[in-house]
Amino acid sequence: MTCAGITGHQRLDDSKAWTWVASIMNEELARMAPPLLGVSSLAIGADQLLARLVIEHGGKIHAVLPFIDIERTFSPEHLPVFHDLASRAVIEVLDTCGTDEDAYLAAGKRVVDLSDIVLAVWDGKPAKGKGGTADVVAYAIERGVPLVHIDPTSRTARRLSVAADAKS
Repeated sequence: MTCAGITGHQRLDDSKAWTWVASIMNEELARMAPPLLGVSSLAIGADQLLARLVIEHGGKIHAVLPFIDIERTFSPEHLPVFHDLASRAVIEVLDTCGTDEDAYLAAGKRVVDLSDIVLAVWDGKPAKGKGGTADVVAYAIERGVPLVHIDPTSRTARRLSVAADAKS
């Protein structure tokens, strides 16, 4: 089983870039040995996109939710997709002390820890808040987890090499 985790933006400045992001994710998923397990927090944007694509590839979803009442963070128009994906997933809810941002960081780290590879839909900029994409990318690199950086701004995708001693 290949476990593909996701970290990434919820919104993109150019909404048309999502089509390009989806094509890159599909290419990456097609390279992975089945069965596939997508590891996602099911946030709007990159997380939900990966979850949908993994399901389309015949895979399963492991959802790592940062806190029990995550639904309060969704706008009403985004709840139906969240509920649909959550109903198809094995759900893990974290119980993290501190702020929502502390919980987001814990969830991002848990996604990395469960993953064989992480897809990062990221513009390369610093995180806007604790637990943002940049923080999760840094953690994946620190842990030595292979990462594919999918940059929706420059429309480039590259595998980040991991130092051999990082895996120890």
